[in-house]
Amino acid sequence: MTQTINVLQFICPTGFYGAERWVLALAKHLDTAKVRCDLAVTMEPEQKPLELVNEYQKLELPCHIVNMKNKFDLSAVSKMAELIKEKNIHIVHTHGYKSDIIGVLAARKAGVPCVVTPHGFENAKDIKLRTFIWLGCQAMKYATKVVPLSQQLMRDCKRMGVKEQKTLYIQNGVDLSEVEATAIPERLNPIEKRIGFVGQMISRKNIFDILDIFEKLHEKHPNTRLVLLGDGDARAELEKYSQTLVSRTHIEFLGFRDDRLSLLKSFDLFVMTSTLEGIPRCLMEATAASIPVAAYDIAGIDQLIEHKKTGLLAPLGEKDELQGYWETLLFNHDYATELAANAKDFVYQHYSANRMAQEYTELFEHLATEAQ
Repeated sequence: MTQTINVLQFICPTGFYGAERWVLALAKHLDTAKVRCDLAVTMEPEQKPLELVNEYQKLELPCHIVNMKNKFDLSAVSKMAELIKEKNIHIVHTHGYKSDIIGVLAARKAGVPCVVTPHGFENAKDIKLRTFIWLGCQAMKYATKVVPLSQQLMRDCKRMGVKEQKTLYIQNGVDLSEVEATAIPERLNPIEKRIGFVGQMISRKNIFDILDIFEKLHEKHPNTRLVLLGDGDARAELEKYSQTLVSRTHIEFLGFRDDRLSLLKSFDLFVMTSTLEGIPRCLMEATAASIPVAAYDIAGIDQLIEHKKTGLLAPLGEKDELQGYWETLLFNHDYATELAANAKDFVYQHYSANRMAQEYTELFEHLATEAQ
């Protein structure tokens, strides 16, 4: 196919986290002579300006705002369909429950293929959110192609009823050049051990376990600090809980930060206690920054971290065991450095953004040819 393929990346951003950065990385690495990637985002009343749009515009690629009166404004479907026709979009590519629902319906209305990329599934307790997630999963069944980021997500999609012939596995890739370009900051307290987390503060990230483990660790090792970067629905509750802890003066909630990669490079240990993941971008960035990793052994994380080879993994919920791994990596410098070097090599060998972009180009070319 010689004609440039016009792809519309569609996402309903909640911040500037893994999915948003993934969209940016894909657009950055696609060959613009073959694929032109527009970006469409929803904008709700009183929503803050979107960092994703700012970063996307730096690539000199078109951005479109789809205004919504509220979170469930279905008029967005018609607006999206009009945008697809107006901009001569050949393929819609969606990311996230809301964008899957709106994007699949709009693509069908406009008569173009729709690719859905699940970035992870939320094991939410809230009934409204669970219903919304269920609707998003139902929408996937009507996509032209469903392309999960991990093998576990592939299995999840099939379990949810997506037909096997509709699925395609393209291994996740990230743009790690930004990590390499970020300088290591000076430490205000070189002796203090810094434990860090970067990501959304939502239920499946299970950050309460991080706080509990740090509380016990800090009792034994007072010269430690916990730094939490990110925002989300659970942040207020997490901050309130942290104030009940003896270690509260050594816990920092920094929110979303433009200098997150610099702060990441200041960590002595990167930690995760998620109960559910895709393939976490923050974990890839931590390994690319040569930060040792200790986490729960769950699907998605196990694709990046192999126990005692590229990091240390404890069974889900085993806080005492994970605390022991924190201590090992914080206070056995040579061992931590060895595991971190192995992890960095693994990520660079297997998770290239260029390779991922090439595989998506082949998919887009195939779908565009079929649609002719």
